[in-house]
Amino acid sequence: MESAIIAIFVIGYLAITLEHNLKIDKLIPALAMMAICWALVAFGIEDFQNWFDSGAHSLVENFGSMPSEEKMHIMEESLLHHLGKTAEILVFLLGAMTIVEIIDYFDGFATIKDFIKTRSKVRVLWIFSFLAFVLSAIIDNLTATIVLISILQKIISDRNTRIWYVGLIIIAANAGGAWSPIGDVTTTMLWIGNKVSTGKLIGYLFIPSLLCMIVPTLIASFLEPFKGNLPDEDAKSDKKSHRFGPTMLYLGLSAIIFVPIFKVVTHLPPYVGMMLSLAVVAIFAELYSNTKFSMSSVAANEGYDHEGAQADAALSAHHSPVHHSLSKIELPSILFFLGILMAVAALESLGLLFGFADWLKMATPQMGTEMTADGVSDLVVMLLGVGSAVIDNVPLVAASLGMFTEPLDHELWHFIAFAAGTGGSMLIIGSAAGVVAMGMEKIDFFWYLKKISWLALAGFLVGSISFMIMRTLF
Repeated sequence: MESAIIAIFVIGYLAITLEHNLKIDKLIPALAMMAICWALVAFGIEDFQNWFDSGAHSLVENFGSMPSEEKMHIMEESLLHHLGKTAEILVFLLGAMTIVEIIDYFDGFATIKDFIKTRSKVRVLWIFSFLAFVLSAIIDNLTATIVLISILQKIISDRNTRIWYVGLIIIAANAGGAWSPIGDVTTTMLWIGNKVSTGKLIGYLFIPSLLCMIVPTLIASFLEPFKGNLPDEDAKSDKKSHRFGPTMLYLGLSAIIFVPIFKVVTHLPPYVGMMLSLAVVAIFAELYSNTKFSMSSVAANEGYDHEGAQADAALSAHHSPVHHSLSKIELPSILFFLGILMAVAALESLGLLFGFADWLKMATPQMGTEMTADGVSDLVVMLLGVGSAVIDNVPLVAASLGMFTEPLDHELWHFIAFAAGTGGSMLIIGSAAGVVAMGMEKIDFFWYLKKISWLALAGFLVGSISFMIMRTLF
């Protein structure tokens, strides 16, 4: 039965990667893969000998000898646990997407767009790479990717040019998320699991992460797509800027930045803070929407700025900016996340991912239980990083939490945080940032593999080597 589940997972992943060839939206195989995998788990529950408890990060003792009723109870609890964890991500994502759409409703991103005066493709590339690197450490790599792609869509109208920038944004966002405890799900897991501290994590990983961003961006600067200048028409817009656009931009970004602060203060999951932030932004959006309508009417009656008044009045034609923003949410991406994360959860629950990580450990017996400096254990961690591009990095890190017993701030945990955080950039489906970008720009899996993956690999290798050097020196 385990072989059948793995086969379904592989077939589903192939269908996702061949989305454009099969002409089938990727959410369909993702949802089917999730449902079939869990159905097979339920049918074969009596025959399974192992079960991985995600909450305890360890295998359930004597699972194979348990009665069928108890096994079913454990399976139902695990399914509910994984659904809850997945829902946390999806609700967080919904909140972030809605805030971004509200900002866009008021044309707030035009404010940042106006700051970028240069039309040089290379300079724009470096600006967005550094923005992604910094923002992802503050508001997490997923939200940073959503924000920056939204801005990029306002600056570059040609999609074929824009997706090159998106590819480098994915690399930079994942690199920026690796050195911050709130920048990526995996680093947050290690932080909450008392494996890394904030100060040591930043101290050990900032330079490797920075190099992981700089090297691909530097190489890309010499590639043909980034030569010359952007067309002048990309900088122009006939749409009038709305008077509350800058205010909503600063309010929205501040609300997102508030989320990790709320988490630290209350110890509640991030999605709770995101819902509070969304509520605050929504209140101001409704107030400003009504204000625009009133001010537009006055301006029209007084003969003042008719064109701007008409633009504001047209914007206020929607009954609610929040309802309008919710209608713009990319629901197929949300369902795709649901399918992928729950399908991976099925493999994790059976202990298959734990077994894979354990096999990597056993394949290098010289490693023992200590992190060595001879490069063998480094290879294992780097393989975990490469594996996170194929499989989700969250269960791999979860398996590592149960497999290794090193103390707080041991170098192993920092290397795992870097490898799992940045390794996913090598495939577009290997990270949350990549998956969101894939949905927002409809990027083809094989285009990314051919054009961007080797850049991500170069950054990953340089960052890993720099980590090893820093470990040796300090």
